[in-house]
Amino acid sequence: MDILNSIDNNMINEYVIPWSISLVSALIVFIIGRWAAKLIVKGMRRVLEKAGVEATLSNFLGNIVYAALLIAVIIAALNQLGVDTTSVLAVFATAGLAIGLALKDSLGNFAAGVMLILFKPFKIGDFVEAGGSAGVIENITVFNTVMRTGDNREVIIPNGQIYAGTIINVSARDTRRVDLVFGIGYDDNIKEAKKIIEQVLAADERILKNPAPLIAVGELADSSVNLNVRPWVKSGDYWGVYFSLLENVKEAFDAKGISIPYPQMDVHNPKAA
Repeated sequence: MDILNSIDNNMINEYVIPWSISLVSALIVFIIGRWAAKLIVKGMRRVLEKAGVEATLSNFLGNIVYAALLIAVIIAALNQLGVDTTSVLAVFATAGLAIGLALKDSLGNFAAGVMLILFKPFKIGDFVEAGGSAGVIENITVFNTVMRTGDNREVIIPNGQIYAGTIINVSARDTRRVDLVFGIGYDDNIKEAKKIIEQVLAADERILKNPAPLIAVGELADSSVNLNVRPWVKSGDYWGVYFSLLENVKEAFDAKGISIPYPQMDVHNPKAA
């Protein structure tokens, strides 16, 4: 009986008590570490919010940082239990490499999404030409951008495809220039045609006075004298003015007898001669 009691006391002193202390230490490290990780992430999100970073990006980065801190806390807790963390780190490293290779494209889209959100080449509501599509930006996430086309289709474009190409933000400026070309016949009076166009432009209140519209001969083409017409308008009025000018100038030319020639080809038949 004394031998059994001695063995039990030895086991308690050598194994149970040290292991219990290690377990309590590990739990304390884990609890305090997790609390500290949450506190750090919370502070980071506040800093990002004050810096004007989008909430989507802030939350995503916060989750990544929290996961990394939590892994570090778990490894520290395992150390308290006497576990060899070298193999654990190797497993995490291998898993991270495998996940990185499997999600290479997704990580590329994420990196591009971070750049788009930070540098803001466009915002929600802008009309943009990017990634092979054109439309109004409806949503920007860390992985893709949602766009609505002019015919009301929804286009979802990976951010990597947008950031790697040219981005044309039509809405970035308050005003736009409407570029039109009107051809008149060689027998028509150029000054008269320019005067008619000036009257049409002056009658449209959407056309800005400053900068003044440009009306100039742009080309002596094969079948016509081409007049470049370039008025400035507010960006929101662009297409309305564009289509109106095409119709109004054509009607004004018809009323004043100014011709709009079309390509012609003279065919000579030697046999007929």
